[in-house]
Amino acid sequence: MSAQQPNSLPLPDYDQLPAGSVEHRIRSLGSDEVRQLLEYEQAHADRPQVKQTLTARLDQLASGAEPSGGDPRAAGPDIPPDTPGSSPVSPASAAEPEEPLRHGKHEL
Repeated sequence: MSAQQPNSLPLPDYDQLPAGSVEHRIRSLGSDEVRQLLEYEQAHADRPQVKQTLTARLDQLASGAEPSGGDPRAAGPDIPPDTPGSSPVSPASAAEPEEPLRHGKHEL
């Protein structure tokens, strides 16, 4: 197996893709590109679900399936961009606790 660099793969940011989104992102790839991803996956993360997905797609292509249209290098919704204005929630921004609740004891 060759030592592939992540930036030479047919899908951008492949290493950051969740396993569940690989199936949709490889639809536009041909056999050689899917095989390249499979070899990379086996040599690196070796995720069983991803290997199964890539192998199944290779079988589909060998059986006559055609790659779909679209650019696999185009950024998709899988890796969310930094969103300005998002909530800066953290323990440091939490409200200070007030007097603790008293369970089973009522003051009159």
